[in-house]
Amino acid sequence: MAKAFGSIDERLGEFIRKQRIFFTASAAADGRVNVSPKDAMSLRMLNESRVAYLDQTGSGNETAAHVRANGRLTMMFCAFEGAPMILRLYGKATVLPRRSAEYSELLHSAFDGVEPAGARQMMVLDVDRVQTSCGYGVPLFEYVRERDTLQRWALSKGESGLEEYWRQKNVVSIDGFPTGLLDSEGSETAQLGSGTKIEV
Repeated sequence: MAKAFGSIDERLGEFIRKQRIFFTASAAADGRVNVSPKDAMSLRMLNESRVAYLDQTGSGNETAAHVRANGRLTMMFCAFEGAPMILRLYGKATVLPRRSAEYSELLHSAFDGVEPAGARQMMVLDVDRVQTSCGYGVPLFEYVRERDTLQRWALSKGESGLEEYWRQKNVVSIDGFPTGLLDSEGSETAQLGSGTKIEV
C-alpha cells in the first residue's frame, strides 16, 4: 500500500543514499512527458525537504525546459536489491545555471567543489510530498560498475566543444520550449518569457 509523508525522514533518507540510479519525470502544460535516468552519485539531500542533483550533458535538456515552464518535477527511486520499495519525491524545482552564484555556492557546500566534466546545470527540488509504495513488481538487479563513457566523451569535447554541442542540442526541448541553458550569453531564449514555446 502507498504511504505519504510530508518530508524525507531518516529511514527514507537512508534508502535514497543507498540507490545507484534514480529517475526524473517532468512535463509542460502540453507536449511530451519526459522521463530520464540519473546517476545517484550526482544527488545530494540538502535537508529533509530539499534535494539537488548535478545535471550532466545529455542528448536533450527536457527537464530544464519543463522546470522553466512550470517548476513541476518528480523523482523516483526503486530498490533493485534488498527489500522492495519504490519512493517518489514530488515538488517544485529550480534550475541553477552553471555560471550562477547559486550554482557555485551549492557546488562547494554540497559537492566539495568537484564538478565533473560535462556538468551543465543543477536542479534543486523543494519536496512537498514523499510517497512510498511496495515495489513488488521491480526485478532484482546486480550492480556491476559505473560507466565512464559520458565523462570520456565530455573530456574529449572540451569546454568550447561542449558549449557548441549545447547550442545545437540543448537550447530547446523537443517540443520547442526554451531550456535557458545559454541565456547568460544573450541567446535567443534569453529574450523569451518563462514557458514560451519556440517554433522549430
